[in-house]
Amino acid sequence: METESEPYVRLASLRQLHQVMADMNTARSLADTLQTVADGVVGALGYEMAAVNLVRQDGDLVVAAFSGNSAAEALITGRVGSRESWDRRLNMGERWGDLVFIPHTEGWVLDDDDVPQWYTDGPAPRFEDEWHPSDRLFAPMYTPGVQGGTCGELLGVISVDRPRNGRRPGAWGREALQMYAFQAAIAISNARLRANMQRALVRLEREQQALRASEESFRQAFEYAPSGMAIAEMGGDQHGRILRTNDALCRLLGRPASAMRRYSFADLVHPEDIGTLLRTSAEGGRAELRLGRRDGSYVWVSLRNSVVADAADGPRFLLTHVEDIEERKRRELQLAHRASHDSLTGLPNSAELRSRLSARLCQRPAHAGAADSLDAAYSHPVFDVPTGHGFDFAPGTEGYDAYDHHVHTVAPEDGRDDGTKGLAVLFCDLDGFKSINDRFGHNAGDAVLIEVARRLSNAVRDGDTVARLGGDEFVILADGLGRADAQDLAVRLRNEIIQPIRAEGRAVRVGASFGIGWAHCGMTADEVLKSADERMYVEKRSRPKQHRRAG
Repeated sequence: METESEPYVRLASLRQLHQVMADMNTARSLADTLQTVADGVVGALGYEMAAVNLVRQDGDLVVAAFSGNSAAEALITGRVGSRESWDRRLNMGERWGDLVFIPHTEGWVLDDDDVPQWYTDGPAPRFEDEWHPSDRLFAPMYTPGVQGGTCGELLGVISVDRPRNGRRPGAWGREALQMYAFQAAIAISNARLRANMQRALVRLEREQQALRASEESFRQAFEYAPSGMAIAEMGGDQHGRILRTNDALCRLLGRPASAMRRYSFADLVHPEDIGTLLRTSAEGGRAELRLGRRDGSYVWVSLRNSVVADAADGPRFLLTHVEDIEERKRRELQLAHRASHDSLTGLPNSAELRSRLSARLCQRPAHAGAADSLDAAYSHPVFDVPTGHGFDFAPGTEGYDAYDHHVHTVAPEDGRDDGTKGLAVLFCDLDGFKSINDRFGHNAGDAVLIEVARRLSNAVRDGDTVARLGGDEFVILADGLGRADAQDLAVRLRNEIIQPIRAEGRAVRVGASFGIGWAHCGMTADEVLKSADERMYVEKRSRPKQHRRAG
């Protein structure tokens, strides 16, 4: 029953409740807020014990704060009750607004579930509203902003035990606990939000620090990299324009950084390597090509691209790594030259000769004769003629058929000069060379071979090939000659060879026998060389022995 002094008691309780709510909202952390909620139930609402059970991410509830009994606090704080057991409690008993009261007459079925519990001892109730030690009272806390409370998401449950006056709470006590639970839910949500914001701020600061450290690391790695680095625009009208270079790239190309920003790599690449650059994929592409130096020379580099983004969905840039491979390329060219050239004379060797000759020929099909009249219609070049002696055949010509962009190699008719121009193969064998080796030694013989190679190379046209087949045998490939032209060339070369040669301090002479063969499609390289070799022996046998060398 209410007494005359109860209004004054309510006023004092409201003052205490107001202070506790203020303390809840000024707590420094989530843990402090939870403990303030538990302490407020005991200090302001007049219960002997209170526990705050907080919903975890997995849905179960943990005893996050306890107040009123140190022994009970040590026993159950941190223990977990399953969500299933808690849902069972909140769906039984009596509903006091948002509160759930389970009297001792029903609560005995919960004694063995997994929810952490603590009971005080006491006598059985002597009157109707007296609190029984096995009575349970729960104040669910729901996320704020939801009308009706129970429709919101469960945030936690405040469980209380034994009011100090020994009676079940009346209408005022119930309203106060329910209001307190509502305000506690707001305070806990705000504390969680503050904690999340603080964690986010700490994480953001750490990420920013890591980003600054990463940017500084990238800057140092970029600036002080031992090989060239560049950043270029990607996409748009200025695609490929160089934005930034490091010192190593500027030193490699002999260009200052300010000048490099006026170029793209397409402006700097060797004209012959433009296709290689264009075939290089921008995203992760790699190529070996030549870049122009300021002095007009070119340097071989390995160029590797990768794409970097300035920010999420922001501008993308091309990071290019440029490695100087000039020395490696020089070694590769030297090795390739050694593999394809004679070590003594520097002329193409037998393997290179056969490769060049085979590239000029194709195997004619059985019906090729019907297509002979079409030969002149094909104008695709089959080899490029560089400066110096020898020529480089276009790759893959061996597999061309009679109709596949190939100008067929034809030979002049035997026995007459009908104006047909063909690929002449001059097989040269030195006369008297063996006697020089025998009389003066191999050093003298080597000197003779080197001088003969030089004279032959100087006497032919740019684009002709002079090769050393082996020993004292040389082969000359001369394209676009008629029969008379080839015979004149053989005479001219013989006259060059028979001039005295200085070897080991003395003048010696060698002669030369030439056999002229003709290459044409349908023959193999070995067949062409064999034909020229046989003609050389015919020519050698037809000359008197005393005239085979000049002296």
